[in-house]
Amino acid sequence: MKKASLITDGSCLGNPGPGGWACTLRFGTVKRVLFGYDPQTTDNRMELMAAIQGLLAFMEPCEVEITTDSEYVRQGITQWVIRWKRRHWWKKSRPVRNADWMELDALVGIHKTNWTWTRGHAAHQDNRSEEHTSELQSLRHL
Repeated sequence: MKKASLITDGSCLGNPGPGGWACTLRFGTVKRVLFGYDPQTTDNRMELMAAIQGLLAFMEPCEVEITTDSEYVRQGITQWVIRWKRRHWWKKSRPVRNADWMELDALVGIHKTNWTWTRGHAAHQDNRSEEHTSELQSLRHL
């Protein structure tokens, strides 16, 4: 299985409000940056979208080291989703409302993933680059 890395970030101006996501895929010496925009969204949804779009970009199953500055995404996909699936995508008293979790879970099932958290606005060069790109996407249609 090929090894790759994925660095993700999302941002939103207001919550909800215009938002953007960005991710960097690294495979050996090859680097690819992806980004996108949503005119009315939340910060958490943009964080999820960065991971989803990054994993969708891989052409075959890979071993992927995913770096995120979102504890929401890291804990959600490594801990919470296990309980939600056991309960047929229900939380304690209501269904999981964000279908993006189901899509991310399906993509994680294709790849072998390891999730790492990094502090936002910290020394991780690719994360700082993704913060800048996702913030620019948030401003895109103001």
